[in-house]
Amino acid sequence: MPITHRHTIGINRRELLQVGYSGLLGLGMSSFTRAGAKGAPSLAGNKKPKSVLIVFLTGAASHHETFDPKPDAPPEIRGEYKAIQTQTPGLLASEHIPKLAARSKMYSIVRSLSHHDNNHLVATHHVLTGHMQPGAFFDKIASRDDFPNYAGGLSYHRSPPEGTPCGVNLPTYLMEGPLLWPGQYAGFLGPKHDIMQINHDPNRADFKVENLRPASGMDVTQMKDRMALLGAVNDQRKWLAEQSETKKMTDQQQQAFAVLTSGRVAKAFDIDKEPAAVRDKYGRHSFGQSCLLARRLIEAGVPVVQANMGRVQNWDSHGGLFKRLKNDLLPPLDSAVSALLDDMSDRGLLEDTLVMMFGEFGREPKINKEGGREHWAPCFSGLFAGAGVRGGQVIGKSDKNAAYPTTTPYSPDDIGATVYTVLGVDPHAEVRDRLGRPVQLNRGHVIRPLFDGTSD
Repeated sequence: MPITHRHTIGINRRELLQVGYSGLLGLGMSSFTRAGAKGAPSLAGNKKPKSVLIVFLTGAASHHETFDPKPDAPPEIRGEYKAIQTQTPGLLASEHIPKLAARSKMYSIVRSLSHHDNNHLVATHHVLTGHMQPGAFFDKIASRDDFPNYAGGLSYHRSPPEGTPCGVNLPTYLMEGPLLWPGQYAGFLGPKHDIMQINHDPNRADFKVENLRPASGMDVTQMKDRMALLGAVNDQRKWLAEQSETKKMTDQQQQAFAVLTSGRVAKAFDIDKEPAAVRDKYGRHSFGQSCLLARRLIEAGVPVVQANMGRVQNWDSHGGLFKRLKNDLLPPLDSAVSALLDDMSDRGLLEDTLVMMFGEFGREPKINKEGGREHWAPCFSGLFAGAGVRGGQVIGKSDKNAAYPTTTPYSPDDIGATVYTVLGVDPHAEVRDRLGRPVQLNRGHVIRPLFDGTSD
């Protein structure tokens, strides 16, 4: 893995796990600082820090075939789909997302998202961290010099509820061959602020996350006895305690133990406990069950959850775009996200959770000779709901071909500022990189029209 390390004492991470854990817990979980976030700007109605749920369209969905169709454009721009009316004046949508179109009063669409990088890896880092990747170049994989994802940035400033990880990413991490997508980890903040990563499809009949449960035959009392024994063993290894990695492992042990004994997160993964009718509404596919699991994790108190809609470049359609979207991608997305919005609203979760849906960029206006659209970062769309976002809005405009914004463009930095503010963290707060140097967490500005309805 590109993100593994060697330690100064010549012991790799696996060996240190064997020494420190003694096979007890076996979890790679984040630990958390206890520092409160100071000076965080407020949003209307944001009386307390809220949570964030990211529906990430891996590989970048076409904005033309979702929330910015151009029915009056030439055929090579317009594409094959019809545009349908939504419940929001001025907002058209693709004919293949009718359920989302019918719920447009629950969310706002920003049509003027924009940045400058058409590369998947670098763009993914940008939208999932709110900051450009340091030293970014073509196919720059994840490293500990990257900026932290939103869960990592939150973890640096404030701990989540006891027994809860700072964030969960599901149902897969983004990796293809040797390329590990940046933006999925805590970057230069270090492994102790990393999220919990799930790598199993929740739609599978055998879905479970085994390492969130005590070993068979071991109850919580036995776990506590083993934890005490582990503490005694660690006390005898003071030479290891002097190593920075040891402190991290001790934090991870404590956090993993808290998750195991609290049971809240473990229960959230028991997705088979959901009524069949609920699971059916989300859709019996990976998209649907991932969104349902994301809701359960938010309900369990996880502050940041990311549900990837597909593996790595799932929406990256350079050819055969219209057949693939119509048959494989848009219908399950439509059922999954519409059910998610309904469910979270009915359960009172939407008031305290910012739901966002976007990819790393959009798709080129002109259809290529293979019937697809190339990468296009200058203009794309995103869906935002909950946490004080005013529904039924269209924010920003694109030109006649959906190629460039004609109003204020909003960058991934602005998405990041919005996320951190919702989470109760000052987006311009100072953090420290691996060398202890002060770094500003984010340089964007909150997308204010989402919350106050003002025109841009």
